[in-house]
Amino acid sequence: MPYDEDLANRIRELLGGDADVTEKRMFGGLAFLTGGHMAVAVSGKGGLMVRVDPAETEALREKPGAGPFEMRGRVLDGWLRVDADAVRTKRQLEPWVKRGAVYARSLPTKD
Repeated sequence: MPYDEDLANRIRELLGGDADVTEKRMFGGLAFLTGGHMAVAVSGKGGLMVRVDPAETEALREKPGAGPFEMRGRVLDGWLRVDADAVRTKRQLEPWVKRGAVYARSLPTKD
């Protein structure tokens, strides 16, 4: 399934003023990176992937539509999957995008 281009455009609008943001096709979707680190991605499976502080992962999984991010059968701390229904409006999407971007910016820049 191709990623949701409308969701990608909505993320671009939210991150539009940040010159450090780049886009890269990853995980069957489209990732938005800052400082070389993925902040948020439009998933090819629908919805959103968000990078978060690993210490906050468990608490954030309790938010509506949020759940664990699994890769190769392993649940990863510091990553969340957010259902498409939970990011339909700007009010729903913006906090997730902001959270991912803030955390990615806190990491050392990759060369």
